[in-house]
Amino acid sequence: MINLGRTNTLKVVKQVDFGLYLDGGKQHGEILLPSKYVPEGTQIGDEIKVFLYLDQDERLVATTERPYAQVGDFAFLEVAWVNQFGAFLDWGLMKDLFVPFREQKMKMLKGKSYIVHVHLDEDSYRIMASAKVDRYIDLTYPPYQVGDEVEVLIWQKTDLGLKVIVNNRYAGMLYDDQIFCQLRTGDFTKAYVSQVRPDGKIDLRLSPTGQAAVSDFSDTLLQYLKENGGHTILCDKSPAEDIYEVFGVSKKVFKKAVGDLYKRRLITIAEKGLYLVE
Repeated sequence: MINLGRTNTLKVVKQVDFGLYLDGGKQHGEILLPSKYVPEGTQIGDEIKVFLYLDQDERLVATTERPYAQVGDFAFLEVAWVNQFGAFLDWGLMKDLFVPFREQKMKMLKGKSYIVHVHLDEDSYRIMASAKVDRYIDLTYPPYQVGDEVEVLIWQKTDLGLKVIVNNRYAGMLYDDQIFCQLRTGDFTKAYVSQVRPDGKIDLRLSPTGQAAVSDFSDTLLQYLKENGGHTILCDKSPAEDIYEVFGVSKKVFKKAVGDLYKRRLITIAEKGLYLVE
């Protein structure tokens, strides 16, 4: 089955001067892969991974280039140009991604970037994007447990914190008191589920929770000291941002791990940081 706007694995069936033809099945026939996208050494009968989209003449065509997002994805994309019909986003392909005015929450401006959802238009069967991403969020109850690791896309700032899109599917929230590093709209980061509320909304944090997280990081910190001359300038008075930049954990987890190692007499604490006990 051919998936327009997605990566497909297709067989090479014909070679011509201007490229290769790939087997698109009975419904789509042969699909052109232009010469400039053909990997060196590709032969008839080989299977090749290609992205399928419509060219300027609305013909199905293949490319080995990878767009920044595919159909079904949420993404943060920059406006390349605007005309009387809408905005066109740079998504990594020669043909830009169209956002009609009806799919814009506010008038998109050239050079600005926006969170959008990439989809197939039901009427025209064209690949396009929408900035009205709320309508594409999955509202079914999320299948997550407390402590599950997820990937989040930073969506927008609110009075409570940062609204995010979880695993390219659900809406979630990182509250201000759980944010200890600089995050901007469009950033992807790892997060952990702190709770799934009865209404299905997901609360998240940037570091694992509980004693298991502290124990795991204690081992990580101990190994770091062993590999770095037995010393780190970071201590419990260091800024949370510096701790997260080096270790990827909150200051709270860092301090608990330091306390754990100190109680086990594996480190000493000094004004210039932490030292491994010889």
